[in-house]
Amino acid sequence: MDFFSDNFQEHKGKILGAILGLIIGIIILVFGFFKTLFVVFTAIIGYIIGKFFDNKMSLRDYLDKILPPGVR
Repeated sequence: MDFFSDNFQEHKGKILGAILGLIIGIIILVFGFFKTLFVVFTAIIGYIIGKFFDNKMSLRDYLDKILPPGVR
């Protein structure tokens, strides 16, 4: 068991990246490219909304960070 845990700790990024790539590849084969792209896009939007709640940041604060001054 030490062999697997040692190798996982040493190559965690490679292993997780390969698993994520495999999952995304399977989803693309099953549902198609654009449906998969839509799901990934909505997941990113959900992540950003969740980050707002975690950081107790309002949408106005976020827009002030990404837009140039004076644009509203």
